[in-house]
Amino acid sequence: MKWMLIAAVMLALVVLVILVIGWSLPVAHVASRSATFAAPPEAVWKAITDITAFPEWRIEVTKVERLPDREGRPVWVEQSRTGRLTLAVERSEPPRLFVGRIADPSLPFGGTWTYEIAPAGGGSTLTITENGEIYNPFFRVMARFVFGYEGTITAYLTSLAKRLEH
Repeated sequence: MKWMLIAAVMLALVVLVILVIGWSLPVAHVASRSATFAAPPEAVWKAITDITAFPEWRIEVTKVERLPDREGRPVWVEQSRTGRLTLAVERSEPPRLFVGRIADPSLPFGGTWTYEIAPAGGGSTLTITENGEIYNPFFRVMARFVFGYEGTITAYLTSLAKRLEH
């Protein structure tokens, strides 16, 4: 019985330390990664804006459901093993700039992904910048010290490279 009490106190202390660290981390963060592809900017643009094709090449996306446009811009829900994520186009300047925003204020995180496409030799360079916010202090600790802010961007670029090879 004494060991169980000690274990419970230790667990509570670990959780408290994690929360204190999370509260000390900023809510907002910026993460950015770039990749160069042999494909021209128009092909990169088509891949990143063809919302209904995401399940074909983005490993984490199992289903996409289109919603009615908002202010003339696309809105959709991405289904993955971690749940549903509603996204909306905030800005679109083909074939060089695309900005998507998390469009569900009930989530413990939010923000935008900015996709900038520039010609590079015979191909193009795509730079993705995440301007994110993580409201939950526990998730801030996980993102900062476990997953990294760039992890999702890196996985996206890897999947996109495979898509553009075909």
